Amino acid sequence: MDHFHYRDHVLHCEDVPVSELARAYGTPLYVYSEATLVHHLQRIQTAFADVQPLICYSVKTNGNLGICKVMCKHGSGFDVTSAGELYRATLAGSPGRKIVFAGVGKTDAELERALLAGVYLFNVESEEELHALGAVAKRLGVVARAALRVNPDLPPKTHAKTDTSVKGVKFGLDIETVLDVAKGVVSNPSLQVRGLHMHLGSPILSVEPYRQGLARAEVLIPALRAQGHPLDILNMGGGFGINYRKNEARTAQEFADVIVPAVKKLGCSLVLEPGRFIAGNAGILVSRVIYGKESGGKKFVIQDAAMNDLIRPTLYDSFHRIWPVAPASHMPAPPEDFESEIPGTEAVDVVGPVCESGDFLAKNRRLPPLTRGDLLATFSAGAYGMSMASNYNSRPRAAEVIVSGGTHRLVRRRETLEDLVSCERDLG
Repeated sequence: MDHFHYRDHVLHCEDVPVSELARAYGTPLYVYSEATLVHHLQRIQTAFADVQPLICYSVKTNGNLGICKVMCKHGSGFDVTSAGELYRATLAGSPGRKIVFAGVGKTDAELERALLAGVYLFNVESEEELHALGAVAKRLGVVARAALRVNPDLPPKTHAKTDTSVKGVKFGLDIETVLDVAKGVVSNPSLQVRGLHMHLGSPILSVEPYRQGLARAEVLIPALRAQGHPLDILNMGGGFGINYRKNEARTAQEFADVIVPAVKKLGCSLVLEPGRFIAGNAGILVSRVIYGKESGGKKFVIQDAAMNDLIRPTLYDSFHRIWPVAPASHMPAPPEDFESEIPGTEAVDVVGPVCESGDFLAKNRRLPPLTRGDLLATFSAGAYGMSMASNYNSRPRAAEVIVSGGTHRLVRRRETLEDLVSCERDLG
């Protein structure tokens, strides 16, 4: 987390104390570092520069308009999976030619909206979708550019709920049938099969799945060209992992060293759809301790962020580092190893106010003694945090702030109780 650091035993985001942000905006609060967002985008731009890729930030990762505007300003396109995400990308200033539309269940209305917006490419995931896209394009009098998403049937490589290239998942066309599907639209004047799409899941902590996927692409792309498709785009999706614990992730350059030679060999343009790699370590979730308690021999820290704010620990058993914003002077700030026996700490469950036993941010985590009102930082929360937040238990969603150097700006106000019922009033 390049621009989050402790200074005088107080956590800072760039040059702003996080405690100052909590006073100004309240908690729970998502805090993002603009410098970190830009740094990680530029790492990918630099690593893959030799093939001049279209880098499409994955809006589902974190679709805040403020973040999307930062991405657009620094040259990114967008990977969208719904009409709502397409709307966010265009509001952020992106032209259609830098937008790729993904997702297994695009409706006719979404296909029409995207075609009228002039999106660069549709990642097509089924035979029926391919024909539906052609029909909508014909009705509008345009030609749709499609990339066939193939499921390369690779060995499991990440959590079962986020592994998208093993057999039996809903994503993509089976590798055994993709050529038959493609053959059926060779003469369709409203469709151009221009690309092969291969998103392998997320987060991926090894380059080997990309090597394996590319070996399959090197067979399929010539075969698709032989059918008569003008295929000149390879979309390798995203999925690059990040450091949640220590230094488990691979660098952008390591992924580029595997992907770029294959792209050159195939004579294709490259599309990438990174999200977590850019936003994950650019954000933290700040919360305030409400109570401490002990029950059944276990200790609990009850704080005001809950599973509705950050569902990843409950949904994926995900690990997020957690540490006080202002630890006591005799405590490390922060420790090198968050999973070790840290002197002066005790094992606690960090839980929220939601009425579910599954409402936790961490279990059996070593933390210093905490008292009512202390601030906690949950790290690596910039990806799939706020974008997966909900109003469960009728809890208003958190505010979001972007820090740039010594300044900060609110990019999403905290929801109010009135917001919770604004779509329901006077209707029942």
